[in-house]
Amino acid sequence: MTDCIFCKIVAGDVPATKLYQDELVTAFRDINPLAPTHILIIPNVHLASANDLAPEHAAAAGRMLTLAPELARQEHIAESGYRLILNTGADGRQEVPHMHLHLLGGRRMQHPLG
Repeated sequence: MTDCIFCKIVAGDVPATKLYQDELVTAFRDINPLAPTHILIIPNVHLASANDLAPEHAAAAGRMLTLAPELARQEHIAESGYRLILNTGADGRQEVPHMHLHLLGGRRMQHPLG
């Protein structure tokens, strides 16, 4: 998708502090962090939201989830804990229309409900 900011980050056309990239996923620091550690993990292929996931995306979705604890260990937050969030749609407060997993940590999280 040519106008997607996250697709442009994957392609290297928009600068980002990338922490990881392979053929399936890219991880980078959020420019508006909500916690001391706030990393976004995205599939390299454009999926507008989790609603677009299909069986052919299983490898990328799985890699997003297995990369999260690797990054948490790298950031020294694995032992104390962290939160993973995947917002979907307007009511889910998804702000960028490219599926992304938030990895948040470095402080005690507030209760997630409400």
